[in-house]
Amino acid sequence: MTFTINGQERDFPALGAGATLDTLIEALALKSDRIAVEHNGTIVRRPEWSGTPVASGDKLEIVHFVGGGSR
Repeated sequence: MTFTINGQERDFPALGAGATLDTLIEALALKSDRIAVEHNGTIVRRPEWSGTPVASGDKLEIVHFVGGGSR
C-alpha cells in the first residue's frame, strides 16, 4: 500500500487488505499516546483507530506532541 504521510509518499508492502489506521501507526513504529492523526481530511480519535480502514492512496497528517518549555 502507498500512502501520502505529511506530504510525502511512502510505501508499505507489508500492509494489505483489512489494514487499519492502528496497523499503519504500528508499521510506522510511532508511540500512539504521543500523536494525533488526520486521515483523508478528518481527525480520527485514538479509540477509533482500530476500526478505521486504510487504503492505498489515502492521505494522512500525523502530528507528534513534544514536551518542554521554559522555566
